[in-house]
Amino acid sequence: MKRIAALYTCHNRKVKTLASLSTLYKAKLKSTNDFQLTIYLTDDGSTDGTSKAVKEQFPNVTIIAGSGDLFWSEGMRVSWKKALENNYDAYLLLNDDVEIYDSVFDQLFEAHKYCLNQFNKPGIYIGATENKNTGELTYSGSLVLNKFLYTQRRLAPNGNFQSCDLANANIMLVTREVVEQIGIFPEGYSHGISDYHYSLTASRNNIPVLVAKAYCGHCLFDHAYIYDDFATKSFDERKKILNNPTGLALDSYKKYMRRFFPFRYPFVAFFGWFKLYFPKIYVSYFTRR
Repeated sequence: MKRIAALYTCHNRKVKTLASLSTLYKAKLKSTNDFQLTIYLTDDGSTDGTSKAVKEQFPNVTIIAGSGDLFWSEGMRVSWKKALENNYDAYLLLNDDVEIYDSVFDQLFEAHKYCLNQFNKPGIYIGATENKNTGELTYSGSLVLNKFLYTQRRLAPNGNFQSCDLANANIMLVTREVVEQIGIFPEGYSHGISDYHYSLTASRNNIPVLVAKAYCGHCLFDHAYIYDDFATKSFDERKKILNNPTGLALDSYKKYMRRFFPFRYPFVAFFGWFKLYFPKIYVSYFTRR
């Protein structure tokens, strides 16, 4: 891989976005591999001066202005579609809150070499992230243990390459051959889930999805637990949470379930309605921390 496009989207996280870009450039300089890196950033309507600061500190970054209502999945699609114009060898998807370790490119290139040797084809490579204060796993790939119950086991790096079913795109390297086979993130997801959809689509097409041997960066697990005060909220507030892209995003979740876990879909649809109308019962009997 000689030409890699790094893809970001952001909204009003100037300090985090600048920190992530800084560590990405540093990792490029520290890498033992020789390659060209081009960065694409969709700034989805930031009002905190993100674009101006990025232009000043990292003038080579290609900035695409978003409408302000793209959220993460659509913002990443915009960056990815722009990068496709130049037909890169691979596309590195990054969250703008990830501070990247110097070893990230060496880790991902090693995963690529292993994939070619082991499977005789390129694939998708996941860099797991950790909480820098506790060392706990935050994002990675996961195995689906039970399709009906949708139980999962997240994979912490263990010194070996590990195959996974679901993958978080906090750090995800997608080779050109994969894009040629299955495309980029699908339409129809506003904020999350598109990385899960993408990795499951890859698995269905016999494309290897591998977690790298070691941690590749750090960031916090920032998915808030929604149900703490859900039952005390008004009907309209619960409905807003249910449909909010950064809340429960029910429409996106139903679409995902219908596509990949169809036996579970009727229950997801039913409980979406149930938790709206009977929140106390739902929280008491069907949720747990």
